[in-house]
Amino acid sequence: MQGTEGTGPPGSRAGGQGPAQGPRDPAPERDPAPEQEHAPEQEHAPEQERAPERERAGAQDPPPGRERAPERERAGEPEGRAHGEDQARRPHHRAHSQEDRSPRPGPPAVRPHEDHGPVRFGPPAPDPGLPVLPELAAVLAAASARTRPEPPGGGPALREAARGYWDRRGLHGTAGGIAAAPGAQPLLLALIGAHGGDVLMPRPCPAAWMPQARLLGHPAYHVPTPAECGGIPDPYALLETVRRVRAEGGRPKLLLLSVVDDPTATVALPELVREACEAAVDEGLHIISDETWRDTVHRPRDTVLLSPAEMCPDDVTVLADLSGALLPAAWPVAVARFPDTGRAAVRRARTLDILTALGALVAGPVAHAAAHALGEPDSVRDRIQRAAALNTEVAAAAHRAVLGSGALARPPEAGCHLYADLGPLRSRLAVLGVTDSMELEEYLTDRLGAPAPGGHRFGDELGALRVRLGTGPLLGATPQQRAESLAAAKPLELAHVARALDDFAAVFADPH
Repeated sequence: MQGTEGTGPPGSRAGGQGPAQGPRDPAPERDPAPEQEHAPEQEHAPEQERAPERERAGAQDPPPGRERAPERERAGEPEGRAHGEDQARRPHHRAHSQEDRSPRPGPPAVRPHEDHGPVRFGPPAPDPGLPVLPELAAVLAAASARTRPEPPGGGPALREAARGYWDRRGLHGTAGGIAAAPGAQPLLLALIGAHGGDVLMPRPCPAAWMPQARLLGHPAYHVPTPAECGGIPDPYALLETVRRVRAEGGRPKLLLLSVVDDPTATVALPELVREACEAAVDEGLHIISDETWRDTVHRPRDTVLLSPAEMCPDDVTVLADLSGALLPAAWPVAVARFPDTGRAAVRRARTLDILTALGALVAGPVAHAAAHALGEPDSVRDRIQRAAALNTEVAAAAHRAVLGSGALARPPEAGCHLYADLGPLRSRLAVLGVTDSMELEEYLTDRLGAPAPGGHRFGDELGALRVRLGTGPLLGATPQQRAESLAAAKPLELAHVARALDDFAAVFADPH
């Protein structure tokens, strides 16, 4: 079995370009040769200049028309191989010789970029762009004299608050089944380490997921998503991936998914969640459901949100980063809810051991603010509702601007972002030297003046012109403007929001 990301050859149900993926850019012919024949020395010279950055950035495919490395798209070769030993053999031209690159045709080139391939340059989660809730700031300030961090996994007050938060969402349990950490990344790292085995995840997926598995040395595989949404694997592609991995001696044990998704900003339909979870559980996989964005659904009264833990309570661990809707990203707290089983208790204990070894302890004052937010007093609930209503309006306007340029994007249903496919604009962008998602990221980041991470950051093919676009920068350039946007009944009529949306639309309407 070759590759890392897909589950079959082109055109198959489980393949990286199969029907389950929805609209995709045409893929180059794939090399069916065995994995052992895919030595890095077979790479062609024209590709080597950008190869190191692609490898470190997690990119998969070169753009059409370029020479490319042999196929790594089929499930089977661990992700670490594609990004580890191959990378070690390649020259690092991009990191050290930006000035030597010959100019591209078209307008003057943008300023040179530092090598943005390493994980440390990976994109953060979408930024809501909203000011800190004054009540939470006061709670944090009142606890500022606390000099000791929380114990590993969080103290009793924080864990009880998290229990109540999930209890109000129909996920009942005890405070003893909760673990907290200073952010989603260390908590996910501990969860993966506690479970062991190979890891499966949808393509695209949050940018932080694959580095966690790589850091632990766990083989990891991407699985295509259904055409209707992101965040969950197509069940047939999942079954095929598991079959292939096991046929070659792998040990698939863990499935990561997110029913309210970053980067696609979609909410998975309950029937699709059920099919994916049933397929995973039938194959003996444990599920980690990242529900960071569940409180950012744009139209909660019109959206049916099904947590995998509701239908498979003994086989699902739920993860939530509070920066999604409850706390600022500068106050890192994430919580996990374990099933109420003996096996889950053992895994929780292993998770706490890993968090202890990492020193991943929640700061005392931040834990106090997090517990207050998880209790959802009236002010916090009002902020959640106002933020969701604001993002509904602004994200819809940004979506219309993207579609008006001829690009593609699913309607955003949650969060403060959308995921666009600029494939239809390929010929116009090629004039500017933009031929893959890495170049698209650099180009749009310069033009928009805000992070615009390319699809390769999320496991999508490098040759596909996909990008995650945040809507936080559209709310205003100052805290006062963002506060006005949050309070406005009709935010799109505010001068600063209208101006920001016009500038945003102009970038896509006139790529020159």
